[in-house]
Amino acid sequence: MSGRQHRETEIARRIRAKGLAAGRTSAQIADEIHEACASQFSTTRIKAHRLSYGIALADVIEQVRALFERDSKPTPGIGETLLSAYESGLKRPGPEYLHYLCTVYRVEPAALGYDGPCICGHGHAHRPAGALGGSESKDPPPLLPTERELNIQPMVTEPEAQEDENILRRTMLNLLHTDTNLNTALDGVVLGACEGIRRRMDETLVSATVSAAMLDQWEEATLSFGRQYTTTGPLRLLCDVLLELSAVRTAMSRRQPIDLQERLCRMAAQLSGLSGMIMINLGDHRLARSFFRTGRTAADETGDRALRAWITARESLVPLYFGDAREALHLAKKSRDLAGSMPCAAQAMAPVVEARALAMMSGGDSKKEVVDQAKRALSRARSAFSHLKSDVQEDVAFGYTEKQLYFYQGDVLTKLGQTIEAEVVLGQALTKYQDHILDQTLIRLDQAQCRLIDGDVHEALAIGTQALRLVGDEYLTDFIVRPALALEQAIASRDADAPGLEGYRAELRRARAQLKGGA
Repeated sequence: MSGRQHRETEIARRIRAKGLAAGRTSAQIADEIHEACASQFSTTRIKAHRLSYGIALADVIEQVRALFERDSKPTPGIGETLLSAYESGLKRPGPEYLHYLCTVYRVEPAALGYDGPCICGHGHAHRPAGALGGSESKDPPPLLPTERELNIQPMVTEPEAQEDENILRRTMLNLLHTDTNLNTALDGVVLGACEGIRRRMDETLVSATVSAAMLDQWEEATLSFGRQYTTTGPLRLLCDVLLELSAVRTAMSRRQPIDLQERLCRMAAQLSGLSGMIMINLGDHRLARSFFRTGRTAADETGDRALRAWITARESLVPLYFGDAREALHLAKKSRDLAGSMPCAAQAMAPVVEARALAMMSGGDSKKEVVDQAKRALSRARSAFSHLKSDVQEDVAFGYTEKQLYFYQGDVLTKLGQTIEAEVVLGQALTKYQDHILDQTLIRLDQAQCRLIDGDVHEALAIGTQALRLVGDEYLTDFIVRPALALEQAIASRDADAPGLEGYRAELRRARAQLKGGA
């Protein structure tokens, strides 16, 4: 422990001792510690609460883990390093970790220094904290705001925006504590909340009075959401992303220092683009396009050509997946023009979309000129990828990864009927995917298409059936059902009585049943 930390701890220890002797609660002691130490040691409110209990980081971690175990959840990844980052203000806890930290300290998010209500929707002040400490023998009384808190006015959220946020919080809480069916949860109310947040962001972006602001923790949260894109259920991640987008919009609705305007608009563009990507996975192409349009509006405010090119390249996937190859080709070329010669994710992504659109437009007719044109586009993509920075090559959401490049190359070669090359590339792609079940499933369906093109109906059915069996219910969206249904129709047109076809149809019926009542 450094001398600075030692002095901070000594001051907190004295305040705690005097507070306990005077009969104060831990929450009141934490307020006193924060008032005494914030100016000298930059002590945050969340750290002041730990100091008010006189415990170490490890004690808090164990209590959080015990609460996860109590709720029958997997052991959380939170450790001393992450909690220390929360306490130093470098990072902000996600909604779930914030809920459990509030439970541990028996306070609301505002007491720990965070705006907004907890995702659980009810108070923590009178709830048992578990085994954290024994300094209090009864539930603490309601906390009165300190004079300092009364002088800090929180950002005001409109009732309509607050209701949309509450809908997403309730949805997230249901996903955390129940086995809610994806498409049962993704009903009109949830979609309406998504659209409401997106629409208000549009209104804020086009307002002439808008200036911008951004907090470091929001930028870190956005990068974190990008990392979670391949490992978290789409609806759960969408709730997280849109709650963050709503917070950004609230900040943008108030006048902020002009030097931070670009950072806040960049955040709005990235979060809107990520929302559009998730909407593609959920099978709602209308809302996906709307979010990308919002993202373009925000990106235009930054003047960053690479960001604008990324948004456009991601948007091109909407018509690509939902049946308009010509529009996809147009958007891909527009993205390529925006990127220019600048090494960026779109410079590698756009040529791949061009190749996929060309392959779709060929309709399986492998004319030499179409094959050559598509392969030239893939060659440009590989060349551009080799010039990307390593952090861009590792970012699956805001960058472009090697496994994505392999997958999309395999998809293009499959649609062109180049099955020998496609089999090799798809096999390489599948070995690189360990965490994204959506892309794994699409790769396996492409492999099944290759076998069907080569005349092996039995193997095509085996691969397709296994692909659908590996997908959990929460990922069975229209995004997966469309290509699976296309494979079934192609097989039936070739051999309507093929052995194994009924088994594949049974898995397909399970997938389609998940869509009933959904998006």
